[in-house]
Amino acid sequence: MPNMTLSIPEDVYKIVKAHNEVRWSEIARRAIEEYAKKIALLNAMTLESDLTLDDIMTLDNKVKTGIHKHYKGKASQKAGRKTDQSR
Repeated sequence: MPNMTLSIPEDVYKIVKAHNEVRWSEIARRAIEEYAKKIALLNAMTLESDLTLDDIMTLDNKVKTGIHKHYKGKASQKAGRKTDQSR
């Protein structure tokens, strides 16, 4: 298996060094492998796509707008219940 060297922030390094009972290389390997598999899946899904970048950005905007409306509504409902309970 090939080796890879990673750079991590100093504060993270201190935590890692303090816990030598943890197999950090295994955790990093699994995280990289999982992320790489997700990228490979996305590549396979989009390989023959006819969507343009503009199409993708339009869909992205619609999805984000829908998510925002959904959670904004939930937050409003939650705030309304707190107001009702305080009466």
